[in-house]
Amino acid sequence: MTDHDDPNDPRHFLSAIGEVRRLKHDRAEVRPPRPRARAEKRREDDRAAVRDLLSDPVGATEIQPGDELRFLRSGLNPRILRNLKRGHYRLQDELDLHGLFASEARQAVAAFLNEAQAHSRLCVRIVHGKGLRSRQQGPVLKGLVDHWLRQRDDVLAFASARPVDGGTGAVYILLKRARVPG
Repeated sequence: MTDHDDPNDPRHFLSAIGEVRRLKHDRAEVRPPRPRARAEKRREDDRAAVRDLLSDPVGATEIQPGDELRFLRSGLNPRILRNLKRGHYRLQDELDLHGLFASEARQAVAAFLNEAQAHSRLCVRIVHGKGLRSRQQGPVLKGLVDHWLRQRDDVLAFASARPVDGGTGAVYILLKRARVPG
């Protein structure tokens, strides 16, 4: 048996590990762990999208106190809006905006609709008031609610309520069914 055939021959080890260089010190180079990746830009984009969707339109006050609100998402059967206006859907929750400033109302509407969607509520009511105390401005919250609801993809339809439920000072809202993960 020759030295090249011996598995304990140091030349086998040296050929297996390849070129070697001498270290200048005997301490390990320890780098702090990289921070966990966060989708910060995506969060910023999502927040900006929500702000844009719920932005206040110019001229939202063109709506008058007695005007009825109505909206039906494109492609849906008009009978849905008719049944909503007649109060044929069971109300599952309500939000009253009386006494709120526009910025507070915007946040309240967004939180209310998000919670309604999260709890699979399909029909809700928002009381925005008729704007009778808004003087020459007209019904501010009513116009803003009309705008905000049109911007949300989860709103299928909305219509001013029946007189017994607030009339033109309130709106029934029909929401999309929440997607169940799985």
